Amino acid sequence: MTDKISKPAAQWRAELDPEAYRITREKGTERAFTGAYWQVDGKQGQYHCRCCGAPLFNSTDKFDSGTGWPSFHSPVSPESVAEVADNSLAMRRTEVVCARCDAHLGHLFP
Repeated sequence: MTDKISKPAAQWRAELDPEAYRITREKGTERAFTGAYWQVDGKQGQYHCRCCGAPLFNSTDKFDSGTGWPSFHSPVSPESVAEVADNSLAMRRTEVVCARCDAHLGHLFP
């Protein structure tokens, strides 16, 4: 993996559209079944971080979890993502972030 990327909030705001900023930098959630990538469409390729461009997931690891969000069996490499304990909203969850820039990617589902 390349070096860690850290930018002030103002710079991320200038580089991202408001919805991407809300989701990736403020740990927001896209409404289920509305995003461009939630469906398994059979297209081959790789999914990259919206913020820093780091490769995160291969399309061959994508599956339909029934949640309405893109779901993957595993990342491109173990070093591509990081897991963070998330105890917000009175729940114990595991958040998944881009290991390079800490962009919020979603949560692990059991």
